[in-house]
Amino acid sequence: MIPKLPTPAELLDLMPDAVCVVDAQGQVLFVSAGFGRILGYAPMEVIGQPIFRLVHPDDRATTLRQAERVMNGVPQLHFRNRYIHKDGHSVDIQWSARWLPEYGVRIGVAHEVTELRRAERELEHRATHDPLTGLPNRHRLQHELQYALEHASRTKNGLAVLYLDLDGFKRINDRHGHDVGDRLLREAGRRLHKRLRQGDLMARIGGDEFVALLPGCCDVQAADIVAEDLRACLKSPFELPEGVFHLDASIGIACFPDGGSDPDALLACADRAMYQAKRDRRGEDPSDPVCGP
Repeated sequence: MIPKLPTPAELLDLMPDAVCVVDAQGQVLFVSAGFGRILGYAPMEVIGQPIFRLVHPDDRATTLRQAERVMNGVPQLHFRNRYIHKDGHSVDIQWSARWLPEYGVRIGVAHEVTELRRAERELEHRATHDPLTGLPNRHRLQHELQYALEHASRTKNGLAVLYLDLDGFKRINDRHGHDVGDRLLREAGRRLHKRLRQGDLMARIGGDEFVALLPGCCDVQAADIVAEDLRACLKSPFELPEGVFHLDASIGIACFPDGGSDPDALLACADRAMYQAKRDRRGEDPSDPVCGP
């Protein structure tokens, strides 16, 4: 005797992934049990409803464009977006979707990738941020500086770079150890970040050196106001369990386009200006020229 086989719908309900069928207008015609396991909705709560209402608002426009591509005969195999779970939190989904013109329906298979996306974001953050201070690192700075230069070139709105070196840090680090030095760097980074204007960026590029990127800063005078504010925030005593410590900063300023028209040139200009500022504060006779065009 041939055993009775489960129906296709029963087999689909065993899948951990969700299967969804919608019509040409995006109305839900069928969802498997996996849909409920992933998004919390029972089939009768979504059948007859527009599927795009469940898509995260920030992802709806992109999702609509992808749906149009599918209906134009271009299957999507690894499209990602976010849906809103019944309880309100967002869920990262990876879809495979295909249009079946002979039936007038679009079929999608959804796999939840929330944990995978969280791990990817963590890796992305580690690749672009300094592990000690949490500030953007040199790699992120280069990327943002290139974008800011292109924007400033188009809009003529100005761009300035501040190169900061912490005065007094090396002496404290040598005398009190790296643990104290690390705590000082974290606190210094926090203070510097908090004093930035909206749209600015503060990066730690190594040791006790930081770089501030100031889009829209039109000239050296405007950048100098920001620089003095950053110095002021560092001059307040740092109260740590090991004692009270004092820092200052030497800051070099470079502005686009006079200081350079590419990231390396602009950073090198600001770096030279920082060393000039350090010599001037020490009362030394400068031997290296300040950067120029």
